[in-house]
Amino acid sequence: MKKIFKYVLWALLGILVLGTLLYLYQKSRPKKLLYNTEVLKRDNVEKRSLATGKIEPRNEILIKPQISGIVSEVLKEAGDKVKAGDVIAKIKVIPDMISLNAAESRLKRAKLSLEQSKKNYEREKQLFADNVSSKEAFEKIALQYSNDQEELKAAQDNLSLIRDGILSDTSKSSNTLVRSTVNGTILDIPVKVGNSVIQSNNFNDGTTIASVANMNDMLFVGKLDETEVGRIKPGVRIYITIGALQDVKIPASLEYVSPKGVEESGAVMFEMKAALEAPDSLYIRAGYSANAEIILDKRDSVWTLPESCLEFSKDSAFVYLLTAEEPQTFEKKQVRIGLSDGLKIEIKEGLKPDEKVRGSLKTEEKK
Repeated sequence: MKKIFKYVLWALLGILVLGTLLYLYQKSRPKKLLYNTEVLKRDNVEKRSLATGKIEPRNEILIKPQISGIVSEVLKEAGDKVKAGDVIAKIKVIPDMISLNAAESRLKRAKLSLEQSKKNYEREKQLFADNVSSKEAFEKIALQYSNDQEELKAAQDNLSLIRDGILSDTSKSSNTLVRSTVNGTILDIPVKVGNSVIQSNNFNDGTTIASVANMNDMLFVGKLDETEVGRIKPGVRIYITIGALQDVKIPASLEYVSPKGVEESGAVMFEMKAALEAPDSLYIRAGYSANAEIILDKRDSVWTLPESCLEFSKDSAFVYLLTAEEPQTFEKKQVRIGLSDGLKIEIKEGLKPDEKVRGSLKTEEKK
């Protein structure tokens, strides 16, 4: 019984050793390399460049007050559409006490002068009617009376402007009413009721009451690398992709490329602007981040191959031409290439439409 068990054990050990040797032999066998083959195909080749940027209105107008004071009322809000002349906010004037006192004093003096001129005018008018006074003397008194009336009105208007910022007969066009200067959409109103504002002057730009822009005239503003800026010019068609608007490509026309570059992270970048040609049904907000696809070069209906089929050496390009099917045999052949988009490449010379070339690799063990 022990001998039988011993023989079985040795048999199992032998089988294990033979199995191991067979496994190692199979693993060490060279694998037969098989390749997919490709043929020339007619296709379009486009070389594109990608620029990042954002959407901005062509003209964003900052509305400033014409007088300093405190915001008493805001009549519009961001997103509202306005026309030129529409009132956006009202300003309450805080008068300077020295100027206010001088204006009140001027008004009092004008009233006193007018009262005296009126008495002189009525007296001289009666004397002229009785042929006691000459016409020349009457006309002088009448002129002084008219001047004092105008002075009183000017003093009243001056006091009204200093105290309230409004003239009694021109209240509709008062400086206290902040109006839009253009047609468009209000992008932002950075002030609130109670904020102090100052008018624009030689020493200050003034407080912005609102920013207004025409949202139907939008631009893509981005930057291009110096290696690509020399290959484009105004008028080139580009396509804008906006991250917030999925699956929408908006055509645009390149309008401007900056003549001066700016260095950013070791690369020289040039600003570019393109006018969007968006349909009226598509609402685009200012500030959207976007990408621009720029067609740098294009070839229509040319012979192409996948670029992975080519092998490059210095300034030359080669393909491996299939000469036999079983086993696969290839011959290295030089070709003349053209435009590439990174996936497929134009073949100008060196191949015939029915010739097969080596493509991607696949493996199969020998049987």
